[in-house]
Amino acid sequence: MSGDDQTYIQTLALGLDPAWRRLSDAERHDDGCGFAEAYATADLDGVRSIPYSSVGLEAGVDLLFWRMAPSVDVLEASAAGLLRAGLGRWLTVRHSFIGRIGPSQYVKKPTEQEQSPFTGERSRYLIVYPFTKSTDWYLQSREARQGVMNEHMRVGHDYPMVRQALAYSFGLDSQEFVVAYETDDLVAFGDLVRALRSTESRRSTVSDTPILLGIHRPLDEILSLLGAS
Repeated sequence: MSGDDQTYIQTLALGLDPAWRRLSDAERHDDGCGFAEAYATADLDGVRSIPYSSVGLEAGVDLLFWRMAPSVDVLEASAAGLLRAGLGRWLTVRHSFIGRIGPSQYVKKPTEQEQSPFTGERSRYLIVYPFTKSTDWYLQSREARQGVMNEHMRVGHDYPMVRQALAYSFGLDSQEFVVAYETDDLVAFGDLVRALRSTESRRSTVSDTPILLGIHRPLDEILSLLGAS
């Protein structure tokens, strides 16, 4: 993939200042409209942004955006537009995970589970987290790493109701990967995570927190939950 043909992703987790909820109904409504207008223009800048609600689910986080763009410059400009429009003036960036989409060195032919992060229909839930492996992992031979990942993928394929997207963050962010899962079945996802805990790949995990959970909703529904309508 050339430098001119890149796809960058971002998980943008935003928290709402509680003081905003004490504004008048009219002020909150106007702020919601201004924010929705800024969101609607994001596609014009080459950004695709999918909204998720985390109201009451994540400490300090009310709104998640799962975003894709051809450059980090465009992600920055789009985020700036959101944060200066209406409700955005009351939002704080709580977490931001940046990554770049690229082919996996362990998967020769991706299945529907190892999907492009923006293809197909969106599932009800998004679970996303930053992920970093140990130095010892990278010092193993490619063959040893492939064997470990083959076991990891075999377990994952037992849970076809859970789709995964992986982005590389090397040199872009503090973590090494951004891992995102989509599913309509949180019980199955919990079972998958528990099963993966007992695979050899777990030995190489340095960090995989914070885990962010969002519910896929149209932006107008999220604004209503927040009190902007």
